[in-house]
Order: sequence, then C-alpha cells, then structure tokens
Amino acid sequence: MEPGSARSTNRHEQGDGSPGKPLGDGCVHLCVDMQRMFAEPTDWQTTWMPRVLPHVRRIAEAHPERTIFTRFIPAARPGEGRGTWATYSERWADMTRERLAPEMIDLVPELARLVPPAEVVDKTVYSPWLETGLDARLQARGVDTLIVTGAETDVCVLAAVLGGVDLGYRIVLATDGLCSSCDEAHDALLLMYRMRYGHQVETMTTAEILDRWR
Repeated sequence: MEPGSARSTNRHEQGDGSPGKPLGDGCVHLCVDMQRMFAEPTDWQTTWMPRVLPHVRRIAEAHPERTIFTRFIPAARPGEGRGTWATYSERWADMTRERLAPEMIDLVPELARLVPPAEVVDKTVYSPWLETGLDARLQARGVDTLIVTGAETDVCVLAAVLGGVDLGYRIVLATDGLCSSCDEAHDALLLMYRMRYGHQVETMTTAEILDRWR
C-alpha cells in the first residue's frame, strides 16, 4: 500500500470542521470547569482563561436555562483517591481542599451569577460522565447536541468530548471558548478533532454558534 493511500477508506476521516445543521431545542451548553482555581494565581492557573471568558459568557448568557457548568472538586487531602488519583493529590497537595481556599472551587463570578437557571454538576475526575447522572439528566430533557466550552482543552474538555461522543451526542466545540495551560496541546487537540472526529465533532466560533442557536 502506498503511504497515505488509506486516507480514502479511513472511517474517521474528517472534513474541514465547517458547521453542520442548525442548533435546535435539543441543544445544551456544557461549560467545563471555568472555576476560580484555574482563573486565578494557583498551581493550576490557566493564564489565558480570561481571554476566552467573554466568549464563554456570551454563549451562557444566550441560554442560561440550557447551560450546565461542571466543577472539578479536588481531593480533600493529599493521598486521597483511587490508584493514580492518590499520587495525583499528593503531587498537587496545595490544591487539595484542606489547603485550598473553599471559594477557589467556585465558578468564576461572571458565570456563577447565571446559576440558577443554569445548573452545576460536580465531578472528582476529568470526565463529567462518571457517577454524576449527567447523561440521565440530559436524556430526560431530550438533549442530543452539546455545545462545549471551558478548560482545559486537552484534559477535562477532552474527557467531556470523548465521553459525549461515546454516548452518541453531537458535539459542537466553541473554538474561541476553550483554553489550556499548554498551547501546543490545545492546538493539537483542535487539529485532532477536525481530522479524526468529523462525523461527531464540529468546530465553530462563538459567533457561528450564536447565529445557529435560537
């Protein structure tokens, strides 16, 4: 086989990431971990979160009643957690709840004021789909499409996207509403979504999303 000849039969082959069908009543905005501990000076600060926050806020304000915010809840103390999560909480001991100011777990104020009607789902791992009941809540509302924003593109957002894909959701990524503490990983993930997940993941700007979400 000639190098690259498998492209024509690659079942994951992606288009150009261009927008697909309109966003309708079955759409919910899933905003991942836009919390103070990532926005403010801590060991986990994502320095360009403030740059994407205006885009995330625009989407959330457009339909707060159809927005769900996730929050990552750190371990209570160093060494807590199953398997590698125990060593993770030891590595990031200053980010455990016994050392971190409680308010740092909160959503950033610009988004916290939208709750309610927006909802909050707390999680203790990267994925929002494990032991949260999120899928059941979405199914009860007839949701089939998720607009995804938040942090970090290559960690918790990645877990949210791939879990959503596995559950059959149409995923729409707001490219200007995602952030990471690693520019290279952020860029690589956006390329991967466009090149490998075209049937299930679409990429749009905030403006394109709001133009289609009525």
